[in-house]
Amino acid sequence: MAEGLLDPRTIRALAAELGLRPTKQRGQNFVHDANTVRRIVTASGVDADDAVMEIGPGLGSLTLGLLEVARHVTAIEIESALAQRLPRIVAQRLPDRADRLTVIEADALDVADVPDPQPTALVANLPYNVSVPVLLHVLAQFPTIEHGLVMVQLEVADRLVAPPGSKVYGVPSVKLAWYASSARVGTVPPTVFWPVPNVDSGLVSLRRRPVPDTTATRAEVFGVVDAAFAQRRKMLRGALAGLFGGSTAASAALERAGVDPQARGEVLTIEDFVAIAEQLPR
Repeated sequence: MAEGLLDPRTIRALAAELGLRPTKQRGQNFVHDANTVRRIVTASGVDADDAVMEIGPGLGSLTLGLLEVARHVTAIEIESALAQRLPRIVAQRLPDRADRLTVIEADALDVADVPDPQPTALVANLPYNVSVPVLLHVLAQFPTIEHGLVMVQLEVADRLVAPPGSKVYGVPSVKLAWYASSARVGTVPPTVFWPVPNVDSGLVSLRRRPVPDTTATRAEVFGVVDAAFAQRRKMLRGALAGLFGGSTAASAALERAGVDPQARGEVLTIEDFVAIAEQLPR
C-alpha cells in the first residue's frame, strides 16, 4: 500500500476488503480528496503541540492528515472493523507517525475519559443525526479541549453558529455558546465524499471560553434553554411557567433577571439564560 493520504480508489478497496457498506444510519461518508483533508486540518488550527481527539475516523482519511501535523491523535470509532483496521492503515501509509495514534472502539457518547495525552483539540466529521449531542458531550467531558473544528451538515453548521435573533437560533446555538465561541469557516461539497451525500457540509471552528460565572448549575441553565425553545412562539413568561410555578412567578423572575417577560427565547443570549436560571426556586 502506498504512503500518504487516501484517494478514492484506496478507500473503495479498503471498504471492499472489510465488507463495509456505508450506512445512512451511521452517517458514514468518507472524505476521499486529499486537498479537502488538508484544508480541514489547516482550518482546524491544529499544530505540533496539539493532542487531537477525532470522532468517527472511519478509514482514516482525516486521521492521516491530522497525524502529519499533530503531536498525537486519539481516534474514537464505533464500528469494530474500522477501529481494528485503522492502526494498520496508518502504519502502512504513515509509518513514522504510527506511534502517535491511539484508537478507542466506542460510541463517542459513552466516552468519559481517554488515556494520556489529554486532548487539546477536537476535529471530527460528525454524522448529522448525532452531531450536536456528540459535540456537547465531548466539550462537557474534556475541558482540556481548547479549540477545534467539526464538519457537519450545512444546516446543522448554521444552527450551531447562529446569533440571537436569527431564524435558526435555537437550543444547539445556546448550549454550544456555554462552552465555546464558534464560526463557520467554510463549506465542503458532496463530491469529495464516498458515498456522495445529498447535502453540503459546513466547517465550524470552535474556541473554548470560560464557563459563565454563575450560582446556577449547567443543568439548570440548560433546563431553562430547553423550556424556552420547547414552544418557540410562546412568550417567556408562558414558556417558563412550569419551571417557576406559574406565569406570574415566571414574569417576576424574568424581571429580576433583567429579561422582558414578553420576549421569546430566540432573542436571548447565553448570559440571559444564565441570569434566568439564577432565579429558579431552590
